[in-house]
Amino acid sequence: MPVYRAPVRAVRIPSRPLHGQPIPPGSLPATAAVRLWVLRPYLRSYDGVRLGAMTENLAAPRTEELGIHECWNLLRSVSVGRLALWLDGQPHIFPLNYVVDHGSLVFRTGTGNKLAGSAGSEPVALEADGVDPVSGVAWSVVAKGHAKEVRPAQEVLETVGLLLFPWEAGRKDHFVRIIPDELTGRRFTVAAPATWWTPLQGMGQAPAE
Repeated sequence: MPVYRAPVRAVRIPSRPLHGQPIPPGSLPATAAVRLWVLRPYLRSYDGVRLGAMTENLAAPRTEELGIHECWNLLRSVSVGRLALWLDGQPHIFPLNYVVDHGSLVFRTGTGNKLAGSAGSEPVALEADGVDPVSGVAWSVVAKGHAKEVRPAQEVLETVGLLLFPWEAGRKDHFVRIIPDELTGRRFTVAAPATWWTPLQGMGQAPAE
């Protein structure tokens, strides 16, 4: 059975300007020049390779701003978040286990950066999120406030009774409480990956020349 082979046409590397921008000799590898020539209908300009109107007309998905009570309910629904704090002139972020307790967030830790950063005067933030794999609805809640180590004996005893189970083993004798000054959250439907597809993503990376 004969095999049909499509004719192969050579692609000439353009020397004429692309959208008014000339290509200086030797400024582009051959492969890159060919790709720019093939993709020229999708590019607004050669300088900076800005995409055309195909990404400007995307319908923005509706984002729901969450109320305080809904934020607390969502924070209770998970046990892992990310703690952001400022220490020694640098930002730090740590994943950790936490629990909601009477309008505050409590986590357990050992001696180290989390404890040192929480003991300072700088505010901290804790973020938690989740996504429903069936409906594709995602949410994110951020609590901002100040943290303090739990010290009074009675409060320590009450805190020990909380269901806090750190993932990482080791000595974690310190309990830290975050009292939020600001609590914000949002919920939205995750956009399909095809929403952000552009012709550039299917071209691959040009080999080194």
